[in-house]
Amino acid sequence: MRELKTDILVVGGGLGGVAAALGALEAGRTVVMSEAYDWIGGQLTSQAVPPDEHSWVERFGVTRRYRALRDGIRRYYRDHYPLTAASRAWDELNPGAGWVSRLCAEPRVGLAVLEAMLAPHRGAGRLTVLQPYRPVSADTQGDTVRAVTLRHRDTADEITVEAAFVIDATELGDLLPLAGCDYTTGFESQADTGEPSAPPEAQPHNVQAVSICFAIDHVAGDHTIDKPRNYDFWRSYQPHFWGGPLLGFKAPNPRTLEISERSFTPNPDDDPLQVDADQRKSGGDQNLWTFRRIAARRNFVPGAYASDICLVNWPMIDYMEGTIIDVPEAEQARHLQSAAELSRSVFYWLQTEAPRVDGGTGFPGLRLRGDVTGTSHGLAMAPYIRESRRILGVTRIVEQDLSHAVRGDQGAVRYRDSIGIGMYRIDLHPSTGGDNYIDVPSCPFEIPLGALLPRRITNLLAGGKNIATTHITNGCLRLHPVEWNVGEVAGMLAAHCLAHATTPHAVQADDARLATFQAMLAHAGVETRWPDVRAY
Repeated sequence: MRELKTDILVVGGGLGGVAAALGALEAGRTVVMSEAYDWIGGQLTSQAVPPDEHSWVERFGVTRRYRALRDGIRRYYRDHYPLTAASRAWDELNPGAGWVSRLCAEPRVGLAVLEAMLAPHRGAGRLTVLQPYRPVSADTQGDTVRAVTLRHRDTADEITVEAAFVIDATELGDLLPLAGCDYTTGFESQADTGEPSAPPEAQPHNVQAVSICFAIDHVAGDHTIDKPRNYDFWRSYQPHFWGGPLLGFKAPNPRTLEISERSFTPNPDDDPLQVDADQRKSGGDQNLWTFRRIAARRNFVPGAYASDICLVNWPMIDYMEGTIIDVPEAEQARHLQSAAELSRSVFYWLQTEAPRVDGGTGFPGLRLRGDVTGTSHGLAMAPYIRESRRILGVTRIVEQDLSHAVRGDQGAVRYRDSIGIGMYRIDLHPSTGGDNYIDVPSCPFEIPLGALLPRRITNLLAGGKNIATTHITNGCLRLHPVEWNVGEVAGMLAAHCLAHATTPHAVQADDARLATFQAMLAHAGVETRWPDVRAY
């Protein structure tokens, strides 16, 4: 077994993990970062999900490093892609012209930019990236994590990494049980949290659906795949609240729960520059083709793209049959395989049975684009994880802290220890407990430092979706810019504590130390207070 020693270990190389590594590295520290998949970047890349962002993202409300990522993606297109003159001149270029986000792009571009951001640190020897490795054990002494052992996915090779600080930036909070960190899962009870949307009793196994996304285009020819093994099961599958079969264009409206029918029109001849991806107006999901489109052919010179490329992260691929958290590995693998079969069944249904506007059925010209997602099987490299284990933290963020229905015009709670800001509706997908969408307007909110700190362990920091939210508030704190903000601050905090021979808990508890750290965040371009903006 190999052994490594570093200042800061970041377990998980998703958006939070990359941001944590950058925050620590640019403060002069050495970092080892592990990642379980072949691509770093998590929900932006291996999970293939375009960024879910608030309406003011082009002006304010994200960290400077996250803005550098967004700017880098646009610059990559301008440097390497055959854009039309109009699209090249478009300051707020949206390569996919998707309605869900102002920056819908191909996952490989996000990957390229993230790798470029890390490259100087790798070259200088300050950063070691271990891929594909996942944590399998932790060495703890009292309230301190001394080292973490990581295992290679394919070879079973193991590496033990000793570090002064450890950041859990895994998608599921995988390090928490290994390190003996107190955590929770699923729905908390209303008696515990006081949340208006919480159930009377706790439901620890009731978590949001996972989804295995995929990219498609539509070209001449018949590209129909073999009928999936469990297609008949999924073809007849109907959640009690769905209003029809899961494999169909009818589904609940997340905001109203009324049953509505989406449209599906491959390659509409729409103008990309006219797309208005403003979540204040709508979710943008009425035409599924343009909803999460990641390449709009009219952004490129004629003939460059034979078709748009559409990213399928739609209601019918949400897998609700069981949780993958705190279950045996075999059960987790079974659920993930079933989720993949559901996604393949949705694709096969689109090719063979989906109703067309001309009265026919099926779109045999649809083609899986595994080359876009980096896989030979055609689906995304990793499942889209919406909900993680969550630390029991110094501060817990609850619904009534940021719900517009509760807070009204006074806005979200202001925290003395704010280390970032975020904004998204409380957007909870159907869950493994059989619940429908929960979708609640929220106020622009602050992220308290106490939510990154476990109550007991002194050198372990939450670096992603595993911060101290509840099941409900996870719905607005799980998205790309917030995950990045959390990870970035976790990395900066670990570096700050090493430089000042202190602990995260001491920084959070002492006003003078906190003010010093917050001033450092401001200098680094981390916003901690909102201007005067409104809920939606």
